[in-house]
Amino acid sequence: MNWKTFWALLARDAHVARRNFIPLLLQTFLQPMMFVFIFGRVMVSGGYMPPAYKSLLLPGIMAIRMVFSGVWSVAMPLIAEFQFTREIEDRLLAPIEISWLAIEKVVFGTLQSIIAGVAVIPAAWLLLRPGVELNMRSPLSFVIVTLLVALFSAGGGLALGCTVNQTHIGLMFSLVLTPMIFFGCTYYPWSALDHFPILQKVVLVNPLVYASEGLRGALVPQFPHLSNAGCVGSLDSL
Repeated sequence: MNWKTFWALLARDAHVARRNFIPLLLQTFLQPMMFVFIFGRVMVSGGYMPPAYKSLLLPGIMAIRMVFSGVWSVAMPLIAEFQFTREIEDRLLAPIEISWLAIEKVVFGTLQSIIAGVAVIPAAWLLLRPGVELNMRSPLSFVIVTLLVALFSAGGGLALGCTVNQTHIGLMFSLVLTPMIFFGCTYYPWSALDHFPILQKVVLVNPLVYASEGLRGALVPQFPHLSNAGCVGSLDSL
């Protein structure tokens, strides 16, 4: 293992992210902040949603942002590099094994996912105040869930980047990521599906359910949520 090369690759990815800071910022925060503003501000202020919905919504938006950031930061460069030469540019330029190159991409995607997720909290709090009531009873549980969600998103990005063709990117978002969001308990708790027992069990195959419910249990445990131990165990097994 060439650690110098490994850290150099991480530094290069960080440099590329800094150079694309504005597009990255818009890509990371524009969509979730629109969701937060419409559902958490407009709908609540108009009386269509109860005030407590602000707090319920925040962990789900954080889960969405983490998963999208991790998948996008890892999958899209791989899809672009595999399109024509079927070779990873980093592998051709750097004296490092392919397995460690994959690990480096997952590490960078994990870091980007964590930053994107944690940054949602103060940004959403500014948009939704007053009324957001975070109750982090166990900081360790929050750290563990956040790390596992970030690892899952980066690992999922690696899997999608190595299997999806560039011409099928739209299909990937339509058939994979969009259903994950709407059936991932991001805008509602898992218990809200009690009236749909079959669907309630089917959605348990969706890893975003455990991300949303795990963050909900860590940030706003006053709302119904799956057990933290079950969420951590499910995320750890992915």
